[in-house]
Amino acid sequence: MDSTFYISHGSPLMSIDDTIPAGNFLKTWKQKVLTQVPKAILIISGHWETHVPSVNSVHRNDTIYDFYGFPKPMFQLKYPAPGSPELANRVKELLLASGYEHVDVDKKRGLDHGAWVPLMFMYPEADVPVCQLSIQTKRDGTYHYNLGRALVPLKDEGVLIVGSGSTTHNLRNISRGNDSAVPTWAQEFDAWLKDALLEGRYNDVNQYETKAPHAKMAHPWPDHFYPLHVAMGAAGENSKAKLIHHSWTNGTLSYASYEFAKDK
Repeated sequence: MDSTFYISHGSPLMSIDDTIPAGNFLKTWKQKVLTQVPKAILIISGHWETHVPSVNSVHRNDTIYDFYGFPKPMFQLKYPAPGSPELANRVKELLLASGYEHVDVDKKRGLDHGAWVPLMFMYPEADVPVCQLSIQTKRDGTYHYNLGRALVPLKDEGVLIVGSGSTTHNLRNISRGNDSAVPTWAQEFDAWLKDALLEGRYNDVNQYETKAPHAKMAHPWPDHFYPLHVAMGAAGENSKAKLIHHSWTNGTLSYASYEFAKDK
Protein backbone atom coordinates (compact mmCIF):
# COMPACT_ATOMS: atom_id res chain seq x y z
CA MET A 1 0.00 0.00 0.00
CA ASP A 2 1.31 3.46 -0.88
CA SER A 3 -0.98 5.34 1.50
CA THR A 4 -2.57 5.33 4.92
CA PHE A 5 -5.88 7.04 5.68
CA TYR A 6 -7.84 8.85 8.35
CA ILE A 7 -11.61 8.64 7.93
CA SER A 8 -14.10 10.70 9.92
CA HIS A 9 -16.95 8.29 10.55
CA GLY A 10 -19.07 10.86 12.42
CA SER A 11 -22.54 9.72 13.39
CA PRO A 12 -23.59 6.04 13.38
CA LEU A 13 -26.65 7.22 11.44
CA MET A 14 -24.46 7.31 8.37
CA SER A 15 -25.10 3.57 8.14
CA ILE A 16 -28.72 4.15 7.05
CA ASP A 17 -28.94 7.86 6.19
CA ASP A 18 -28.25 8.49 2.50
CA THR A 19 -28.28 12.25 3.03
CA ILE A 20 -24.97 12.23 4.92
CA PRO A 21 -22.35 13.25 2.31
CA ALA A 22 -19.51 11.27 3.88
CA GLY A 23 -21.36 8.01 3.28
CA ASN A 24 -21.75 8.82 -0.41
CA PHE A 25 -18.03 9.64 -0.55
CA LEU A 26 -17.10 6.30 1.01
CA LYS A 27 -19.27 4.46 -1.52
CA THR A 28 -16.83 5.64 -4.23
CA TRP A 29 -13.79 4.38 -2.32
CA LYS A 30 -12.76 1.55 -4.64
CA GLN A 31 -13.38 3.62 -7.76
CA LYS A 32 -11.91 6.99 -6.80
CA VAL A 33 -9.68 6.67 -3.73
CA LEU A 34 -7.96 3.27 -3.65
CA THR A 35 -8.36 0.98 -6.63
CA GLN A 36 -5.79 -1.48 -5.29
CA VAL A 37 -7.40 -4.26 -3.25
CA PRO A 38 -5.60 -4.67 0.10
CA LYS A 39 -4.47 -8.02 1.42
CA ALA A 40 -5.97 -7.07 4.78
CA ILE A 41 -7.13 -4.00 6.69
CA LEU A 42 -5.85 -2.75 10.03
CA ILE A 43 -8.35 -0.24 11.39
CA ILE A 44 -7.83 1.94 14.44
CA SER A 45 -11.17 3.09 15.86
CA GLY A 46 -11.89 5.72 18.46
CA HIS A 47 -14.36 3.30 20.04
CA TRP A 48 -11.87 0.80 21.44
CA GLU A 49 -9.94 2.14 24.41
CA THR A 50 -7.49 -0.02 26.37
CA HIS A 51 -4.59 0.50 28.78
CA VAL A 52 -2.07 -1.10 26.42
CA PRO A 53 -2.18 -1.66 22.64
CA SER A 54 -4.59 -4.47 21.83
CA VAL A 55 -5.52 -6.23 18.61
CA ASN A 56 -8.44 -8.51 17.91
CA SER A 57 -7.63 -11.95 16.57
CA VAL A 58 -10.73 -13.76 15.31
CA HIS A 59 -11.60 -15.86 12.29
CA ARG A 60 -14.85 -13.98 11.64
CA ASN A 61 -15.69 -10.53 13.00
CA ASP A 62 -18.91 -10.01 14.93
CA THR A 63 -20.76 -6.72 14.41
CA ILE A 64 -20.76 -4.72 17.66
CA TYR A 65 -23.68 -2.32 18.21
CA ASP A 66 -21.96 0.06 20.60
CA PHE A 67 -24.66 2.75 20.46
CA TYR A 68 -28.20 3.20 21.74
CA GLY A 69 -31.31 5.22 21.00
CA PHE A 70 -30.98 4.85 17.23
CA PRO A 71 -33.50 3.40 14.73
CA LYS A 72 -34.05 -0.36 14.87
CA PRO A 73 -32.77 -1.05 11.32
CA MET A 74 -29.27 -0.04 12.46
CA PHE A 75 -29.23 -2.98 14.88
CA GLN A 76 -30.04 -5.37 12.06
CA LEU A 77 -27.04 -4.45 9.92
CA LYS A 78 -24.23 -7.00 9.71
CA TYR A 79 -20.64 -6.69 8.57
CA PRO A 80 -19.23 -10.24 8.85
CA ALA A 81 -15.76 -9.54 7.51
CA PRO A 82 -13.19 -12.26 8.08
CA GLY A 83 -10.64 -11.57 10.77
CA SER A 84 -6.90 -12.01 10.43
CA PRO A 85 -5.09 -13.75 13.29
CA GLU A 86 -1.99 -13.59 11.08
CA LEU A 87 -2.17 -9.78 10.91
CA ALA A 88 -2.91 -9.56 14.64
CA ASN A 89 0.25 -11.54 15.38
CA ARG A 90 2.25 -9.38 12.96
CA VAL A 91 1.03 -6.17 14.64
CA LYS A 92 2.00 -7.56 18.03
CA GLU A 93 5.41 -8.56 16.70
CA LEU A 94 6.08 -5.08 15.28
CA LEU A 95 4.97 -3.28 18.43
CA LEU A 96 7.03 -5.49 20.72
CA ALA A 97 10.06 -4.99 18.48
CA SER A 98 9.55 -1.22 18.73
CA GLY A 99 9.73 -1.21 22.51
CA TYR A 100 6.15 -1.70 23.62
CA GLU A 101 6.36 -3.96 26.63
CA HIS A 102 2.80 -5.26 26.57
CA VAL A 103 0.52 -5.93 23.61
CA ASP A 104 -2.74 -7.76 24.23
CA VAL A 105 -4.51 -10.06 21.78
CA ASP A 106 -8.28 -10.24 22.13
CA LYS A 107 -9.65 -13.47 20.69
CA LYS A 108 -13.34 -12.59 21.09
CA ARG A 109 -13.86 -8.95 20.11
CA GLY A 110 -15.45 -8.05 16.80
CA LEU A 111 -15.72 -4.67 15.05
CA ASP A 112 -17.28 -1.62 16.71
CA HIS A 113 -19.26 0.90 14.68
CA GLY A 114 -16.20 3.09 14.18
CA ALA A 115 -14.84 0.21 12.13
CA TRP A 116 -17.78 -1.52 10.48
CA VAL A 117 -19.81 1.55 9.51
CA PRO A 118 -17.17 3.09 7.20
CA LEU A 119 -15.98 -0.32 5.99
CA MET A 120 -19.55 -1.24 5.09
CA PHE A 121 -19.39 1.50 2.44
CA MET A 122 -15.73 1.09 1.47
CA TYR A 123 -15.78 -2.70 1.07
CA PRO A 124 -19.47 -3.68 1.05
CA GLU A 125 -18.79 -7.31 0.16
CA ALA A 126 -17.06 -7.74 3.56
CA ASP A 127 -14.52 -9.98 1.85
CA VAL A 128 -11.28 -8.30 2.97
CA PRO A 129 -9.84 -9.58 6.28
CA VAL A 130 -10.05 -6.94 9.04
CA CYS A 131 -8.06 -6.58 12.24
CA GLN A 132 -8.73 -3.79 14.76
CA LEU A 133 -6.18 -1.98 16.94
CA SER A 134 -7.11 -0.08 20.09
CA ILE A 135 -6.11 3.38 21.33
CA GLN A 136 -4.84 4.50 24.73
CA THR A 137 -6.65 7.66 25.80
CA LYS A 138 -4.39 8.24 28.79
CA ARG A 139 -1.45 8.78 26.41
CA ASP A 140 -0.89 11.67 23.99
CA GLY A 141 -0.73 12.38 20.28
CA THR A 142 3.01 11.76 20.01
CA TYR A 143 2.57 8.32 21.59
CA HIS A 144 -0.02 7.41 18.96
CA TYR A 145 2.09 8.86 16.16
CA ASN A 146 4.96 6.61 17.27
CA LEU A 147 2.52 3.70 17.48
CA GLY A 148 1.84 4.30 13.81
CA ARG A 149 5.56 4.56 13.02
CA ALA A 150 6.02 1.04 14.37
CA LEU A 151 3.47 -0.22 11.86
CA VAL A 152 5.10 1.24 8.72
CA PRO A 153 6.33 -2.18 7.45
CA LEU A 154 2.72 -3.34 7.07
CA LYS A 155 2.25 -1.11 4.05
CA ASP A 156 4.83 -3.09 2.07
CA GLU A 157 3.00 -6.26 3.09
CA GLY A 158 -0.23 -5.20 1.39
CA VAL A 159 -2.04 -4.04 4.53
CA LEU A 160 -4.32 -0.99 4.38
CA ILE A 161 -4.04 1.08 7.58
CA VAL A 162 -7.08 3.20 8.37
CA GLY A 163 -7.66 5.47 11.35
CA SER A 164 -11.36 6.03 12.03
CA GLY A 165 -12.59 8.87 14.23
CA SER A 166 -13.98 12.38 13.77
CA THR A 167 -12.08 15.56 12.99
CA THR A 168 -14.28 17.35 15.54
CA HIS A 169 -16.12 15.35 18.19
CA ASN A 170 -18.02 17.19 20.90
CA LEU A 171 -21.27 15.31 21.42
CA ARG A 172 -22.53 17.86 23.95
CA ASN A 173 -22.48 20.53 21.27
CA ILE A 174 -24.19 19.00 18.26
CA SER A 175 -27.39 20.05 16.56
CA ARG A 176 -30.15 18.00 15.05
CA GLY A 177 -30.27 17.88 11.30
CA ASN A 178 -27.54 18.24 8.73
CA ASP A 179 -28.11 21.86 7.73
CA SER A 180 -27.28 23.59 11.03
CA ALA A 181 -24.75 26.42 10.96
CA VAL A 182 -21.17 25.46 11.84
CA PRO A 183 -19.99 27.37 14.94
CA THR A 184 -16.78 29.37 14.86
CA TRP A 185 -14.86 27.10 17.20
CA ALA A 186 -15.47 24.06 15.00
CA GLN A 187 -14.59 25.93 11.80
CA GLU A 188 -11.37 27.28 13.27
CA PHE A 189 -10.18 23.94 14.64
CA ASP A 190 -11.02 22.17 11.40
CA ALA A 191 -9.21 24.82 9.34
CA TRP A 192 -6.17 24.73 11.63
CA LEU A 193 -5.90 20.97 11.28
CA LYS A 194 -6.16 21.15 7.50
CA ASP A 195 -3.42 23.78 7.27
CA ALA A 196 -1.15 21.94 9.71
CA LEU A 197 -1.48 18.63 7.86
CA LEU A 198 -1.13 20.02 4.35
CA GLU A 199 1.89 22.07 5.43
CA GLY A 200 3.51 18.99 7.00
CA ARG A 201 3.45 20.38 10.56
CA TYR A 202 2.91 16.95 12.05
CA ASN A 203 4.60 17.83 15.32
CA ASP A 204 2.04 20.59 15.82
CA VAL A 205 -0.71 18.05 15.24
CA ASN A 206 0.91 15.75 17.79
CA GLN A 207 0.78 18.65 20.25
CA TYR A 208 -2.65 19.86 19.19
CA GLU A 209 -3.81 20.42 22.77
CA THR A 210 -1.54 23.47 23.02
CA LYS A 211 -1.13 24.34 19.33
CA ALA A 212 -4.68 24.23 17.97
CA PRO A 213 -7.46 26.76 18.60
CA HIS A 214 -10.39 25.41 20.65
CA ALA A 215 -8.68 22.02 21.04
CA LYS A 216 -10.59 21.05 24.17
CA MET A 217 -13.87 22.18 22.65
CA ALA A 218 -13.28 20.20 19.47
CA HIS A 219 -12.15 17.13 21.42
CA PRO A 220 -13.20 17.10 25.08
CA TRP A 221 -11.85 13.54 25.04
CA PRO A 222 -9.17 12.50 22.54
CA ASP A 223 -10.57 9.11 21.53
CA HIS A 224 -11.74 10.16 18.06
CA PHE A 225 -8.58 12.13 17.28
CA TYR A 226 -5.82 9.65 18.14
CA PRO A 227 -6.62 7.38 15.16
CA LEU A 228 -5.44 10.31 13.01
CA HIS A 229 -2.06 10.28 14.73
CA VAL A 230 -1.66 6.55 14.14
CA ALA A 231 -2.49 6.88 10.44
CA MET A 232 -0.15 9.87 10.15
CA GLY A 233 2.73 7.99 11.76
CA ALA A 234 2.12 4.80 9.80
CA ALA A 235 2.65 6.67 6.52
CA GLY A 236 6.36 6.85 7.34
CA GLU A 237 8.95 9.59 6.94
CA ASN A 238 8.46 12.37 4.41
CA SER A 239 4.77 11.61 3.98
CA LYS A 240 2.43 14.21 2.58
CA ALA A 241 -1.19 14.77 3.59
CA LYS A 242 -4.07 15.22 1.18
CA LEU A 243 -7.64 16.19 2.03
CA ILE A 244 -9.86 13.61 0.30
CA HIS A 245 -13.26 14.57 1.70
CA HIS A 246 -14.83 17.40 3.65
CA SER A 247 -18.39 17.89 4.86
CA TRP A 248 -20.36 18.75 8.00
CA THR A 249 -23.42 17.40 9.77
CA ASN A 250 -25.17 18.28 13.02
CA GLY A 251 -23.52 21.68 13.06
CA THR A 252 -20.28 20.59 14.72
CA LEU A 253 -19.33 17.22 13.22
CA SER A 254 -16.59 17.59 10.63
CA TYR A 255 -16.12 14.64 8.30
CA ALA A 256 -12.75 15.86 7.01
CA SER A 257 -10.78 12.81 5.88
CA TYR A 258 -7.15 12.57 4.83
CA GLU A 259 -4.76 10.43 2.85
CA PHE A 260 -1.10 10.19 3.87
CA ALA A 261 1.37 9.12 1.21
CA LYS A 262 5.13 9.30 0.81
CA ASP A 263 6.19 12.53 -0.83
CA LYS A 264 7.95 11.52 -4.04
